[in-house]
Amino acid sequence: MRLKIDITGLVQGVGFRPFVHRLAEEMGLKGYVANTASGVLLEVEGAKETLDDFIVRADKEKPALARIYSLRHAFLEETGFQKFEIRESSAEGEKRALILPDISACEECLSDITNPRDRRFLYPFTNCTNCGPRFTIIHTLPYDRKNTSMKEFRMCPECEREYNLPSDRRFHAQPNACDVCGPKIRLHDCDGKPVCEKEEALEKAVSLLRKGYIIAVKGVGGYHLICDAENDETVCRLRKRKGREEKPMAVMFPNIGSIKKEAYLNVAEERAICSVERPIVIVRKKESATLAKGVSPDNSAVGAFLPYTPLHHMILKKFRRPLIATSANITDEPVAKDEEDAFGRLSGIADYFLSHNRAIVRRCDDSVVRIAAERQVPVRRSRGFAPLPVTVPFGFKKPVLALGPYMNSTIAVGIDDKVFLSQHIGDLDTPLAAGFYEETIADLLRLLDVKPGIVVSDMHPGYYSTKYGERHYGDMLVKVQHHYSHILSCMTENGTPPDNEIIGFAFDGAGFGTDNTVWGGEVLIASYRGFKRAYHLQPYKLPGGDKAVKEPCRTAFSLLYGAFGEKARELNLLPLGRQETDFFINMLKNGVNSPVTTSMGRLFDGVASLIGLAHKVSYHAQAAIALEQAALKSDTADSYPCIVKNNMIYHLPVIDRLVDDLRAGLPKEELARKFHNTIVAMVLHVSGLIRDETGIKTVALSGGVFQNVILLEESFRSLKERGFAPLIHQTVPPNDGGISLGQAVAGHYQFQSS
Repeated sequence: MRLKIDITGLVQGVGFRPFVHRLAEEMGLKGYVANTASGVLLEVEGAKETLDDFIVRADKEKPALARIYSLRHAFLEETGFQKFEIRESSAEGEKRALILPDISACEECLSDITNPRDRRFLYPFTNCTNCGPRFTIIHTLPYDRKNTSMKEFRMCPECEREYNLPSDRRFHAQPNACDVCGPKIRLHDCDGKPVCEKEEALEKAVSLLRKGYIIAVKGVGGYHLICDAENDETVCRLRKRKGREEKPMAVMFPNIGSIKKEAYLNVAEERAICSVERPIVIVRKKESATLAKGVSPDNSAVGAFLPYTPLHHMILKKFRRPLIATSANITDEPVAKDEEDAFGRLSGIADYFLSHNRAIVRRCDDSVVRIAAERQVPVRRSRGFAPLPVTVPFGFKKPVLALGPYMNSTIAVGIDDKVFLSQHIGDLDTPLAAGFYEETIADLLRLLDVKPGIVVSDMHPGYYSTKYGERHYGDMLVKVQHHYSHILSCMTENGTPPDNEIIGFAFDGAGFGTDNTVWGGEVLIASYRGFKRAYHLQPYKLPGGDKAVKEPCRTAFSLLYGAFGEKARELNLLPLGRQETDFFINMLKNGVNSPVTTSMGRLFDGVASLIGLAHKVSYHAQAAIALEQAALKSDTADSYPCIVKNNMIYHLPVIDRLVDDLRAGLPKEELARKFHNTIVAMVLHVSGLIRDETGIKTVALSGGVFQNVILLEESFRSLKERGFAPLIHQTVPPNDGGISLGQAVAGHYQFQSS
């Protein structure tokens, strides 16, 4: 008989066709396998019992990286195949095959590049079917060499032999190459002039790093700026040139042992660091750490990760010490991805450029995760994870394009029963960022071969993403409330059934509310079909509006004014002169440039300033991070009173008692921990009120404030202890990077109800 199998899922770029070829030959079956626009198609002929066994083994023994979403099969009459072969791919049909993220170099390839007797010794583009670039080199599906940036490099006879040999692990490895026929590295000076290439370029680059130079290194999804992470002067120089005053910078270590010398690792953190995705993992530094103070100033944590390309491995192996490896850009701009871009934008930052001649098809920054509540919580979902989809508990009737928010932007496309999320785009503050955003929208729609039937944006009229939707999609555009999108994203990735209602805590910096005010401390009763604002933080004013984000002392004074009125000027708890306090009081009293907000994020900022941790900041959430850092140094179980009535969560009594503690001279660390404990108690109390009224026991925790490890872990633990079912993020970030997932889901249900 003949067995025809049509497979969709993550089956291209993972060695699936070579696996099928080997399995068929082992079982004595004849036929073919081919990539298609939707996945993999294969036909095999043999005895019925053997074909039954083939189906089972094809699923059970598939490559480790493969994921099968559907396997449709039919038994047909035999046609008389003479052999088993891998056929030319077909581009016909809907593009539903999944594109694999970039995969870190496997142990076998690392062995090749470190073995002087191997022909790929020190070759920086070594890969096989189990590893290497995918998402950043593919132009279009199906995943064949001619559809990637490797089409420029014709394989030499030896690479061709490997590519066609079924027993070789490079059998049909599309980026296969070697020093004879593949891409090459080259070192350039700060003006872009070539200095040397190949092994000489590698040796020279490492020598320059030892002397304290900053080098821009081209990776798989863009350039890194790298320098000696133990050299204080070099790190300070990098910060000054990059315009990154205090925000922590990621550190790439030679191996897991070198990370353990500098940081405390638990089992989950070590597993995340060593995973094939190779994300940056936020871990706690040891007191004996030798990293430069400028790596993560005034912060007990560091973002640590391992090399994930052969080039990174070779640099770190020769350098033998940790390296700063931060995105090669000016703050708020996208990462540089090609030579012209790098030479133009980074010449004032990098002293040298270590580049190569394999084109990067699309930018893809490093992913960042943190372990909390014994789970891996994304902070930035990009390389290693994008563009893998999230499966949803329904089917999209029309393709949905979700345009995302303004900060930590991603976009998403919903088709069939999946939402495909883009790589991290970032804040849409600059023309270059806006250009990258529009480029990403066009790219993802083209890759998936989709024309959207519904387009979704945030409600905020000032967001670039909202304006883009209005400009390009007009009547097709649906606007969804920011915090509802947060909760929907958490529900969706946790597989909440379509008819269920949940309690959703959406705590973040800002989001446009349905009452045209700035929300951010919201408790929603939500389902996929809509939401009710059940409770919210007591509204307060932000003197100067957006200025309060950069100057938390403004928020702190507003909190004092709300609690004490004009007596706030006499408290002398903030570094403000009489003229400034009078000015702020006038603004608050008369509502001049002082928007009303319920923001939990700004409340954290204000409390951080109030207890003297951060009055002005140079990067987003810096004050809240300082508050968390202080709280981690205290183990007090005390908290402030939590007053909830008439759908309002009152924070002013907390401020009143906090000021008493300040006057009493309690340590900052204890005050910070008491505040965190108060917010956890509030989550429990409000959840209990809603459960008593509605019977709902499922609680979703979302929004950027839930990146706070104390708040997330303690809320999760306490809710479970009290019989609730807490949901937290593990696939998309709790911050605005996960918004587009929720938007896509909302777009589907709004279409259903219209």
